[in-house]
Amino acid sequence: MNAAPVSAPESVSAVPPARRHPLTLPHFRNLWIGATISLLGDQLYLVALPWLVLQLTGSSLVLGTILMTAAVPRAALMLVGGAVTDRFSARRVLMATAAIRAVLVGIVAALIWFKVVALWQLYALTLAFGVADAFSLPAGPALIPTLVPTEQLRPANALLQSSTVSSQMLGQAPAGWLIKLWGTAFAFLFDALSFLAVIVALLNIPDPPKAQAPPAGAPARSGMWHSIVEGLRAVRDDPPLLSLIIMIATINFCVGGPIGVGLAAVAKFRFGSAAAFGIFLSCFSGGMLLGILLGALVKRPRKRGLQFIVMSALAGFELVAIGFFLKMAAICALLALMGLGVGIVNVQFSAWTQTRVAPALLGRVMSVVMFSAVGLVPLSFWASGVLAQWNLGASFIVPGAVLAIVACTMAVGSRAAREID
Repeated sequence: MNAAPVSAPESVSAVPPARRHPLTLPHFRNLWIGATISLLGDQLYLVALPWLVLQLTGSSLVLGTILMTAAVPRAALMLVGGAVTDRFSARRVLMATAAIRAVLVGIVAALIWFKVVALWQLYALTLAFGVADAFSLPAGPALIPTLVPTEQLRPANALLQSSTVSSQMLGQAPAGWLIKLWGTAFAFLFDALSFLAVIVALLNIPDPPKAQAPPAGAPARSGMWHSIVEGLRAVRDDPPLLSLIIMIATINFCVGGPIGVGLAAVAKFRFGSAAAFGIFLSCFSGGMLLGILLGALVKRPRKRGLQFIVMSALAGFELVAIGFFLKMAAICALLALMGLGVGIVNVQFSAWTQTRVAPALLGRVMSVVMFSAVGLVPLSFWASGVLAQWNLGASFIVPGAVLAIVACTMAVGSRAAREID
């Protein structure tokens, strides 16, 4: 693209901010459309992969290790991904990772079609996806402030998060039926093609202006390790941000395994249907979509730290209830309630972090935030696989109890968390 790069504030300065909406900005709008199409493709992958693993092995423990294979490099390389994003370009990072994923998923689709897929190939696929996630997850939030003005960050984040959960809600239940009708090869092929939509959108977005080169005699740009340390130091020196990251780590450790492994095991061994797995995920996403919409309506959110603590405790109690009942209607209702709480707080904290952190550090700080979300997930997947292999209910009851206890402890003992506003 030959267009000269422009910053977001300059591109919208001619129109009063109050009259603008993120979708009136062409680059953001195109990215939103491309990302939504890609997310719809991802839903088939997210249902097809666990189902394929369970078909090949019949083991929830193997499924847990497959998901852990993606989660380990995602966590291990997340801080490097943030440093690379700040040093180069969030747009280029996102394009490269999308292209790599499209090729890999297309190869697996062909292997399934010719009936030569093997378990080691799925391990290789998820390993590569984990590496790609380590770079794309911090790059996404870092790109948004370059496309929209500051006052539009909250609605822009709400739109993107709404697309994520809408695609989950509308795509995962049909994905289960489509897999049942046409097989997993179709699901992987559709996902591979869907990456083209976001790649096309990114090709037409200019890179933001690069930082000016240091003057003669100034110290050279710091190395990668020093850049990572700067991001960690920025988090350490901000107690409210640090407390938020601790809460994010806790909830993702306790929820990631039950959602990714526990629900798939329940769908396979209790209901015997990929469609049931898709329905469970759609209920969680439906509640999350409603929560995002409600969170976006709040003009001046207050006591966000307390909101997060309460949501975490409620999510823990809801997981415990799922483990005790294991009935279709009860699971769907409890997942919807859990998603509602997650959605309300997620949209508020995304904009809060983006406006709190200096742009030059945003990629690295977001990598720390994302690391807190995925760093313990490998252990969560493994633990859920072990618990589900022993007892399906325990894979929800145990992490739910841990989450409720930790949330109640933070409500009493963490002033920094309570005072996030």
